[in-house]
Amino acid sequence: MTLLDVSIVNVALPSMQRGLGASAAELSWVVSGYALTFGLVLVSSGRLGDDRGRKKMFLISLALFTITSAVAGLSVDPTMLVIARLLQGAAGGMLNPQIIGVIQQLFSGRERGRAFGLFGAVIGISTAVGPLSGGLLLQWTGEAEGWRWVFYVNVPIGIIALLLGLWWLPRDESTSGERRPLDVVGALLLGGAVVALMLPLVLSEQDFAGAPWWLVGVAVLLGLLFVAWERRAKRTHGHPLVNFGLLRTRSYAMGTALGLLYFAGFTSIFFVLTLFLQQGRQFTPLEAGLALTPFAVGSAVSSAVGGRLISRLGKPLIVGGLVTVVIGLVATDIVLRLDPVSVGWAIALPLLVAGVGGGLVIAPNQTLALEEVPAREGGTAAGVLQTGQRIGSAIGISAVGAVFFSTLASSRGDWPSSISSGLVITVGLVVLALLVGIADLVLGRVSRRRTPDSEPDGGSTAAPAAQETEETQETSPDGGPAVVGRVVRSEDGRPVPGAVLTLVDEAGHQAARADGDADGSFRLVPRHSGSYQLVVRARGRAPDVGRVAVNGRESAYDVVLGPAAEDHVVRAVR
Repeated sequence: MTLLDVSIVNVALPSMQRGLGASAAELSWVVSGYALTFGLVLVSSGRLGDDRGRKKMFLISLALFTITSAVAGLSVDPTMLVIARLLQGAAGGMLNPQIIGVIQQLFSGRERGRAFGLFGAVIGISTAVGPLSGGLLLQWTGEAEGWRWVFYVNVPIGIIALLLGLWWLPRDESTSGERRPLDVVGALLLGGAVVALMLPLVLSEQDFAGAPWWLVGVAVLLGLLFVAWERRAKRTHGHPLVNFGLLRTRSYAMGTALGLLYFAGFTSIFFVLTLFLQQGRQFTPLEAGLALTPFAVGSAVSSAVGGRLISRLGKPLIVGGLVTVVIGLVATDIVLRLDPVSVGWAIALPLLVAGVGGGLVIAPNQTLALEEVPAREGGTAAGVLQTGQRIGSAIGISAVGAVFFSTLASSRGDWPSSISSGLVITVGLVVLALLVGIADLVLGRVSRRRTPDSEPDGGSTAAPAAQETEETQETSPDGGPAVVGRVVRSEDGRPVPGAVLTLVDEAGHQAARADGDADGSFRLVPRHSGSYQLVVRARGRAPDVGRVAVNGRESAYDVVLGPAAEDHVVRAVR
C-alpha cells in the first residue's frame, strides 16, 4: 500500500482537479508532499522500532496509514487533501523500516534472501502497477468521484493487515533498562537535511527553474551539523541516531549507493512513460497502466527467484540484473525512436526484459547490503537505506523530467524525441548503479585474494550478522587474532547469557572455545588466521553454525539465535 500510493495517485490527478477544483500547485503537493514526508521519518522511525518494539511501531504506523487514507478519500477541499497526504506519507515512512527490521530479526542465511526476494517482488509490483490500479479504479467508479477510491481501497486492506499483524508478528518483549536515548537533536538535524534536499527536487517536477535550489546548500550545512552531532553523541553516551560504523562496512555502504542510483533510474521510467502514453499518445489511464504491466510481471517473477539465488551467486547476480535492465531500456528507447503505431505492444518485450533485470537488483541488493548489519540495528539501517532510495527517486524524476519537458518545448511537441531524451538520462543513472556494482564486485575479489580463506561474495549462509568495529586494528593480548562479539536473541536483540561458542577449523578440530558472559559478549582466540566454523549453543535457543574469517585482526560478530523448536507455537488454520 505504501509504495503503491507513490504512483497510483498520478492517474487520478485530473479527476481530483475536476472534483475539488484543485490548482496545479495543490495537485503537485498531493504527489510530492507524500514523497517528502515519507522520506523524512524513515531513519528516526527505524530507530524507534529497534528500541521500542517493531510490532508496536508496525501496528501504530499501519493504523495511522489506514486512517489518513480514509481522511484523504473524504476530503472536501484541496487543503484537506494535501494535509491528509502529508500525514499519510509520514505514516508510510514510519511503517516501511519495521518490515525490513522484522525480516532481519526473524530470518537468516538463505531464508533471509528468500524473504527479501518476496519483499522485492512487492516493491516491483506495487511501483509498476500503480498506474494500472488507478486506471481500473477510475474506470469502475467513474471519473467524477473515482479519485476517492484510490484512497478508500487502503482501508479494508489496512484493517485486514492490522488483524494479521496482531496475530502473526512476534511479541515485543520489555527492554526496560536497555533502551538507548532517542537522540532528538540528531533526528531534527537529519530531518531538516532531508527536507531541504528533497523539497526542491519534488517541486522541480512541476517547475524546474522555479524550484528553491538554494535549499540544497542548507541541506549540506545541516548534513555536516548532523555528522558532527552524531560524533559527539557517540563520544558522550555511545548511542547516536545513525551508527556511522555501518558505513565502514563495504557491503552496506556500496549497497546503499547502488540502491540510490538504481531507484533514480527505476522510478523515473514510469514517470516519463506514463506522460508519453497518456499525453503524447492519448492512452487512457487504464491503457497506460496495461502498457507498463510487462515490467511489473518480469520484476515480480525474477524478484522471487533472485531471493533464492542470492545466497549462491552473490554480487554477480546484481551486476547481471543491472546489465539486463540497461539492455531492456536501450531496446525500449530504440523502439520508441521508431515511433510505431501500436506503441503499447511494441514496448512490451523490452519492458519485460528490463523488469526481469530489475527484479534481480532490488531484493538481492537489499539482502547483501543488510547482511552484515546486526539485527539490533536492522530498522535504523533499513531507514538509512530507504531514505537513500527515496532521495534517488526524487533526483531521478527531477533530472529526467527536466530533460523531457525542455526537449518537448524546444522541439515544439516532438514526443518521440522527448521520451528518448528522458530515457537516455534514465539509462545513464542505471549505468552509474552498474558501475558501483562492478566496483563492489572487484573490491570483494581483491579483498579475497589478500585474505584467501575469507568467504566468497555470495555471502555466507550463516546466521551471524557481522560487522567490523572501530577497534578492528586491535589484536588479542595473546598476540594472535581474536573473534569477539555478542550473542543476541532474534526476537528483540536482547543478550543471550551463558552461550557456548566453539571455533572449528577446516580439519574438524576445535580451534577455540569460550563461554559467553552475562551480557552476551564473548571472545575467542584461535592460534592462527584462517576460515573457521563458529558453532553457538545456548539453553532455550536453536543452535547455529556460521563461517567466520580470522585474518590477523580482531573481528567482531553479532550472533543471532532464534528460539528452540519446542518454543514455537503452531496454530491450526480452520
